Amino acid sequence: MHRNAPLTPLGRRMLVERVLGGRPVAHVAHEMGISRPTAYKWLRRYLSEGSEGLRDRSSRPHRSPRRCSSELEWRIVDLRRRRKAGPWRIGEELGVAPSTVHRVLVRHGISRLAWMDRPTGRVIRRYERSRPGELVHVDTKKLGRIPPGGGHRVHGREATKHLKRRGTGFEYVHSMVDDHSRLAYSEIHAAEDGPTAAAFLQRAIRFFHQHQIRIERVLTDNAFCYRHSNDWQLLLDEHGIGHRLIQPYRPQTNGKVERFNRTLLDEWAYASVFTSNQQRAEALTSWLERYNYHRTHAAIGAPPASRVNNVPGRYS
Repeated sequence: MHRNAPLTPLGRRMLVERVLGGRPVAHVAHEMGISRPTAYKWLRRYLSEGSEGLRDRSSRPHRSPRRCSSELEWRIVDLRRRRKAGPWRIGEELGVAPSTVHRVLVRHGISRLAWMDRPTGRVIRRYERSRPGELVHVDTKKLGRIPPGGGHRVHGREATKHLKRRGTGFEYVHSMVDDHSRLAYSEIHAAEDGPTAAAFLQRAIRFFHQHQIRIERVLTDNAFCYRHSNDWQLLLDEHGIGHRLIQPYRPQTNGKVERFNRTLLDEWAYASVFTSNQQRAEALTSWLERYNYHRTHAAIGAPPASRVNNVPGRYS
């Protein structure tokens, strides 16, 4: 409904009630700023269909005799999935207008390549759990350690070439993200083995419990610390948490924490120049505070993660 519409569903009901109350249709139409044919249209729809007749209807025609055949649509979709071709290339090969090809791609939900899995051409199905804690995503992200005094981002690559031969090692950011609310918890550790992952999971469970969220299932990739760790599995069994593994080489399934890792790098790890690992770790704490309690999330309608379903948190 456009913003200047003279009648809303509530206005249409008022129109019908006034007319059925004995007022002349012409007088009611004049009062509400509409024509008499429009007033009679809504009156007829109410008398024949009741309250449902006052709702807006799609303007799509009942029949489309000039619509593309099923065979032609199948060929368009097949070219899109196999070659990742656009409307111009597909239209030129099949002798169809690019606008028609685009309309078919929109109808099948593959008008954007980002919506498709590149290797297979299948449409990526987004899923969203209905309540916090029903499913959480867990993953680790490896980051290079910062040499004393800063690395190449501080001194330049020429001045730090000798550090590559010595090697400074890596740190691992363990993260857990709630599928529904996007509430996140992260820690930095020197390893990604089973005992480290299990200790992180214990503290993450406590963090989510503080927000009145009980974790029901955990989704991870097939890393050794999740798949073959007794400490990890025993802790899951202790808290009655189910464990799901993604299909090998399909990180799209665990996409919410994968996207969180990318946000983590853009807005924290590489957003500033750090001169020590401690400085970077301290910045992670303040960044998570903003991410959970102040930052908006377009994927869930833009509220901060902890406000979804009234999850308790700090907003001031």
